[in-house]
Amino acid sequence: MATTLEELLGFLSSPSPPVKKAAVDIVQGLTGSEDGLQSLGIHSDVVLPSLSRLLGEKKEVSGPAAEALINLSQNSVLAEKMVDMGMIQIATDMLYKKDSEITRLLVMLLVNLTQLDAGIDSLLQSGDEKMHGLNVLKLVRSFCTSFNENKGDPFEHVGSVLVNISKREAGRKLLLDPKRGLLKQIIRQFDSTSSLRKKGVSGTIRNCCFEAENQLQNFLLVSEFLWPALLLPVAGKQIYSEQDISKMPLELGSALSIEREPVDDPEIRVQALESIYLLTLQEAGRRAFWSVNGPRILQVGYEGEEDPKVMEAYERVGSLLIENSDTGESTQMSL
Repeated sequence: MATTLEELLGFLSSPSPPVKKAAVDIVQGLTGSEDGLQSLGIHSDVVLPSLSRLLGEKKEVSGPAAEALINLSQNSVLAEKMVDMGMIQIATDMLYKKDSEITRLLVMLLVNLTQLDAGIDSLLQSGDEKMHGLNVLKLVRSFCTSFNENKGDPFEHVGSVLVNISKREAGRKLLLDPKRGLLKQIIRQFDSTSSLRKKGVSGTIRNCCFEAENQLQNFLLVSEFLWPALLLPVAGKQIYSEQDISKMPLELGSALSIEREPVDDPEIRVQALESIYLLTLQEAGRRAFWSVNGPRILQVGYEGEEDPKVMEAYERVGSLLIENSDTGESTQMSL
């Protein structure tokens, strides 16, 4: 005899729209509690496919279905089952369906699923040579396309997806491929007013910098955008002297010659400094850093820093530069 929960899950496939909506609303509510998640998890073979089929419905049904899947995907076992059943491709296909009304929710689902290695492989389409990277290419394009502020920013969570995939070597290599030009597009989003976008961009750059030893040239190809994204968050808020600015490229000097809003998030500042450290481990990276007057910017930024973890990150870069001071100019570097 079917239990009450089994009967409820059966109603997710009801031909009656009101019954279907009532059922998905109840299921969505159940995913908000630990007990509800546990009960639904027992019936995952039914609930996951049923909810995925509802993603193509109108928002009143697809919205709670997507929210339920997001909550269920926080459980790693259920997230793995979703990946195995092709949920990542279902979600990405639905993202670009005409008149999709749950874009933001679908991207949030991708964030959870790409925390798994299998999820990253699925998004990268690693097993398909012809399609490899296409999903990521489309996501980056959407992330970098201007949006209607009145309708919100449906793709801002793509930054978190990029952080996840850049934790894997295959993801980093895709993002750093100069033929695709993805890194340049991503870096330019650091100018966004969205803190979520900024954090996504800085985290992605930081992860990609682990490839600096073998791919430094690809970073230097986008240095016009890279150095401002890394140095402005750690430059402090004061206006720099004409002497300092004269030793910087235009895009950096212009920004530091006027009053500006500081980057308040210490995690972004730490990520920027970690990126600089990884780049300056390489001799050519240190030369490039000295050429934009980077050490002076760190010196000024450090003087106004109060967060202990950020100060520690400054000091780590400073020690590296001092140890290898023969690479750069004779300018004094002390933190």
